[in-house]
Amino acid sequence: MPYVLLALAILSEVCATSCLKLTEGFSRLWPSVGVGIGYVLSFYLLGKALKHIPVSVAYAVWSGAGTAAVAGIGVVAFGESLGRLQWAGLALIIVGVVVLNLKGGH
Repeated sequence: MPYVLLALAILSEVCATSCLKLTEGFSRLWPSVGVGIGYVLSFYLLGKALKHIPVSVAYAVWSGAGTAAVAGIGVVAFGESLGRLQWAGLALIIVGVVVLNLKGGH
């Protein structure tokens, strides 16, 4: 269940961040409301997940997955482009999250 909460926290954060583009500098009401609700919900769910998942792992997954997802949404939904260096950076973020999740034998 903690990883379901973490996944929902990521989804909420990605929705909120994506809505930021639509607020046009917080001049549009409903996207702005979506940003606020999305971030509050995301932090609430992340906090609940942290009861069972180490903060180093949960935050890395939350921020890394969110970053990668928002970059993808930027490309697909907003017509933004990423160069090779940006794609490499996203790959490094994903690799970093995977490495943090590896359990070392001590």
